[in-house]
Amino acid sequence: MNIKLQHIPFPAEEFPETAPIFPVTEYTERINALYSRAGMDWVVVYGDREHFANLTFLTGYDPRFEEALLLIGPGGRRFLVVGNEGRGYAPLTTPWIEVLLCQSFSLGGQPRATAPRLADVLAASGIGAGMSIGVVGWKYLDVTETDDPRRPAFVPVFIVHALRHTVGSHNGVSDVTALMMNPADGLRACNSAAQIAAFEWSAMRASTHVFRILRGTHPGMSEFAAVAQMGYEGDPLTAHVMFASGSGNIVGLRSPTARRIEAGDGVTTAVSFWGSLVCRAGMISEPDDAFFATYCVPYFRAMATWYQALHVGALGGDIFTAVTAAFGDAPFNSMLNPGHLVSFDEWVHSPIRPNSADRIASGMALQSDIIPYPLPAGLSLNCEDTVVIADAALRADLQAGYPALWSRIQARCAFMTDQLGITLAEEVLPLSIAPAYLPPFWGQPERVCALRD
Repeated sequence: MNIKLQHIPFPAEEFPETAPIFPVTEYTERINALYSRAGMDWVVVYGDREHFANLTFLTGYDPRFEEALLLIGPGGRRFLVVGNEGRGYAPLTTPWIEVLLCQSFSLGGQPRATAPRLADVLAASGIGAGMSIGVVGWKYLDVTETDDPRRPAFVPVFIVHALRHTVGSHNGVSDVTALMMNPADGLRACNSAAQIAAFEWSAMRASTHVFRILRGTHPGMSEFAAVAQMGYEGDPLTAHVMFASGSGNIVGLRSPTARRIEAGDGVTTAVSFWGSLVCRAGMISEPDDAFFATYCVPYFRAMATWYQALHVGALGGDIFTAVTAAFGDAPFNSMLNPGHLVSFDEWVHSPIRPNSADRIASGMALQSDIIPYPLPAGLSLNCEDTVVIADAALRADLQAGYPALWSRIQARCAFMTDQLGITLAEEVLPLSIAPAYLPPFWGQPERVCALRD
């Protein structure tokens, strides 16, 4: 691959004024699918402020201050167990779930006289002795990590104890989180057209905010002032807004500070909304030939390899191998998996692992999370965006149901091919407004990496 630094104007897009409306019926379908797959008397789904994604995927409810449980039982029984403040927030969720109060979920010092004990709430819902319960936590352990992967691991222990007490057995409570999060066939691994439309809205907004920051950052301003340019309007976040700069160790996951940005600094920023994280990192400088040749060329080659290796049926292990090889003899590689599933949470799981036999499937939303590591002190480089994989049937659904979205995606595909030189399989659909658009030198934000013959 011949990689050049070229002036390519930032792609212009017209944004819809409102987010697409998500169909309530899809929540019902998801709940029924989980219950059917589990094959147990009850399924209990845990959520809290940091670990909300499984619950949100199933109900549209995201716990804002407290823990919450979704109880799915026989005969179509559905209960959402919340604390005091959750009960006030619950009317925003779908109306076909009965809300139960458990004040043990409430914050310290709040009233607890009405419904303090979780075991009593579980019994009132209909869970009883001898029943089987599948528990969905926020992640799960596999056989390389534990001798007993059926034991719920990532749920507060007081909840697990209450469930076991209610059914009268340790063995009656099993972990079924993989049914939601397994990267090959978990319910959240693949998305419908409606969910893709919602995630595209988020990806557009996240990428718009990142490029506002990038294009407006200059020496002398504080990191706070740089991030303020994003114009945050209240979108739900999957991670805190990230910004870091400096001439020493650059910790990309940190939040902005009052530090003054200086010429020659490395700099990185990321914005993550439900369904998409977008990141850009580079240098507060004019182009530097040595930095470009040593770092930008192998990094962009690896990133282009990732995009061009994606297609329905591709093995995750093959993609991992191809991206790793694309770095060549560069003094760095990918810090983590080169790409992973993204959803309401920033990282669901990843089919792209060494020797992975998981295949890329239609409906997957993937983040190009290729983090160059190690980099010398004061240097920074990164480019993360979101794509969706869609077979012919899913593409037809998107085109028919969301024609404006489809036009935007087609324009992005053409931009990547015609301007950046990255050829995509027809099933790879970019969601960000400027996918793979990497200006490594923020002093010239429209001079970007591109493949050229």
